[in-house]
Amino acid sequence: MLRSWSHYGARTFRLTGRPGFRAAIHAQTIHQGSAPPWRPASTLDEWVAREARPISLRQLMVFGRSLTENRLISSANYVRTELPTRLAHRIRDMQTLPYVVVTNPHISQVYELYYKAFETLRRVREIQSLEDNERFCKKISQTLQEHLTVIPKLAMGVLECRDLMKPEDMDKFMNTILRSRISRRVIAEQHLALTETFNSPWHFPDAKPLEAEFVGEVFLKCNAKEVVERIGKEVQALAAAAYGASTILPEIKLEGHLDATFPYILSHLEYIIGELLRNSIQAIVEKQAREGKAESKPPPIEVTVCEAPQHVIIRVSDQGGGVPRDILPYLWAFSKGPRSHQRLENLHQVPKMAATLQEVRVGEFPKGVITTPHSPLHDNSLSSLSSRPPNLRLGMGLPLSRVYAEYWAGGLELHSLEGYGVDAFLQISKLGNKNEQLTMRASIDAV
Repeated sequence: MLRSWSHYGARTFRLTGRPGFRAAIHAQTIHQGSAPPWRPASTLDEWVAREARPISLRQLMVFGRSLTENRLISSANYVRTELPTRLAHRIRDMQTLPYVVVTNPHISQVYELYYKAFETLRRVREIQSLEDNERFCKKISQTLQEHLTVIPKLAMGVLECRDLMKPEDMDKFMNTILRSRISRRVIAEQHLALTETFNSPWHFPDAKPLEAEFVGEVFLKCNAKEVVERIGKEVQALAAAAYGASTILPEIKLEGHLDATFPYILSHLEYIIGELLRNSIQAIVEKQAREGKAESKPPPIEVTVCEAPQHVIIRVSDQGGGVPRDILPYLWAFSKGPRSHQRLENLHQVPKMAATLQEVRVGEFPKGVITTPHSPLHDNSLSSLSSRPPNLRLGMGLPLSRVYAEYWAGGLELHSLEGYGVDAFLQISKLGNKNEQLTMRASIDAV
């Protein structure tokens, strides 16, 4: 049996001769880094016993609209207690992974990053003044920067350990840890944005609240048409740079309820739409090339926006030939089956998910390729994914997009017609009244 060091110490685990154990040890020999050090579990146990307190977009909006010093300090104390609580649950999840998985260098590095952040944040005393808040914000910003490597490291660790755990267990672990990661970044970046607003020269705490586009990181009137048009141009520019200026790219056609608006975190929607459009453009261009029609005008990508009383649904339809049969079973999986090796090589080209949408980290592209009128206040962890060339396949675009969609109680589904094309359906809660979808407690069973 492989024991977790969190309970038994690094030297007290026992190995048995179960079938397949030799392969696991061989994989450990190849990928093993230094095992995380032993730490007493009592402090972590105290934090794991606490419940996370989920929030909704509406709560973020209402709280940030009338921003006073007391509200800002209250926000700081919510973040001060919530971040270590959510980190503690994910550390405990990682402690229940098989020992050979946790000694993978990528997984081990993520574990150490999480534990360092947990130890730093749990020691922060109650925020009582604006000066306390400024010091706290510096700690948060530093932690966010340090954690920009987490997604690529997790993805590489999962691919390297794909033979050491059942795929469904690995995907459950990845979905849980990524959803929790989103939640921590949302509340941390929202507080940083509110602090920036409070400190700005145009903010007057006693003034009547003005109509603004953003409350912190929340875009109050997100319009699907504007996002699709803007991200569509960006993805087409990246595709032209990747495939060559002579490549004829598909047109993106919009129809439906184009005036529909809803509150949302813009970077989340931009990432999802960017992934769907990138997949469609890539599929169509490559299908045209296979069929010897590279000089012909390709069929358009059709985007339909449907506004219902409680939801906005965005359908992205293409005629790119559908999802290949060997990929279909792994469509939503982080462990990518027969194409894992190539995905692993590509991930090494995206060491950080950092920078802004104006910067392209992978490959050489023309200046001005990525532009957006709604630049985020902070560097976000999706940008280098969003701006990678379409032909650099990481194998995590769709599963990560679904995690983002489901985080605010939405959904992402895909229907493939082999030989013809794909219909992708993104559902978004229109009212912003759904709580973030969290895994409240450490939920991964020991394997």
